[in-house]
Amino acid sequence: MVDDSPLQLKILSSMLQRWGLEVQQAQSGAEALRLCDEMRPDAVLSDWMMPGMDGLEFCRLFRAQCGDRYGYFILLTSKSDKAEIARGLDAGADDFLTKPVNAGELRARINAGARIVQMQRQLSATLGRLQAAYDAVDRDLQQARTIQQALVPRRSRRIGSSQVSLLLKPCGHVGGDLVGSFSHCERSVGVFSIDVSGHGITSALMTARIAGLLGGDFPDQNIALERIVHGTLFRPPDEVARRLNERLAADPGVAEYLTMAYAVADLDSGRVELVQAGHPPPLLLRAGGGSEFIGQGGLPVGLVPGARYERLRLQMRPGDRLLLYSDGFTEALLPDGTQLDLAGLRALATEVQGQGTEYLDDLYWRLTQRTRSGRRLEDDVSAALLELGG
Repeated sequence: MVDDSPLQLKILSSMLQRWGLEVQQAQSGAEALRLCDEMRPDAVLSDWMMPGMDGLEFCRLFRAQCGDRYGYFILLTSKSDKAEIARGLDAGADDFLTKPVNAGELRARINAGARIVQMQRQLSATLGRLQAAYDAVDRDLQQARTIQQALVPRRSRRIGSSQVSLLLKPCGHVGGDLVGSFSHCERSVGVFSIDVSGHGITSALMTARIAGLLGGDFPDQNIALERIVHGTLFRPPDEVARRLNERLAADPGVAEYLTMAYAVADLDSGRVELVQAGHPPPLLLRAGGGSEFIGQGGLPVGLVPGARYERLRLQMRPGDRLLLYSDGFTEALLPDGTQLDLAGLRALATEVQGQGTEYLDDLYWRLTQRTRSGRRLEDDVSAALLELGG
């Protein structure tokens, strides 16, 4: 209770104490601020017109002092002008009482303030629990991100004189994109780019499963490799897509599907076989400067039981590059609201210099520059680059 009139303080304080409330008194705004700093009151009843610091200034300073602990603030005033009331609300007051104070009205407003303070306390407690839960989930997601990044342990690998480089940029903690490569000898390599439908944890779990099926660390578990008596062979890419489709389509309750571009390259001859299963068409960049997109689409994997896939063939020459990428590139939104699309990607890819991961990092950087006007990338971005050696 704050009032420069001792009589007014005594009358109102006695009234509040009869209702069972604990009351502290102050005769100035400065004294009241010191009390509020020590005891953090649930409610403040303050006169508007006081010498020195008036009620408005006291209210502003009280609000700044409270921090995240809310206190209900009632201004006592003889003012009834709407502009003055607006000034009080702007200063942070919650309610007003007109002098002389009516006991019934005061009690009603105190009770209303108590309900609001109680709800605010409950809200703060709930927010605290939510923040704790969020922090726990965030820690788990950070760990999940680390685990997902481990699915691409090496961003670059050399196979003979050729090279495979990888780029993986989730738009959140974890994502649904996956890129990788594997090889059982120095003469051939398998390279893939996969995009699981959706985002977040469910998609990330699916990518982890696919990584196990196409991993290079355990060839006996890789469904793209066939063990024969005298060694290991690459299965045809369309057969790999069919096998993946059978496994995913047969899982009950799994609604996610994936798109995929998967290529097998004979590094001696430059012959490449690939499958495009609903994925953006791979981009073949010729050493002499030409470029072309390969494929017309195809069905995603895990969407249609019994789906069949087309095997595509192309011939690479020394110095050529084959870029597999997710739709995070082509569907990236530009400042004018349009998408980068295939033509934009071709322009980016042909102007980038460098090799290996340097090439992919520059490609990604140029993409972010095209979309940097207040827009963040709204999808995972990934790519796998095969560079054929001499």
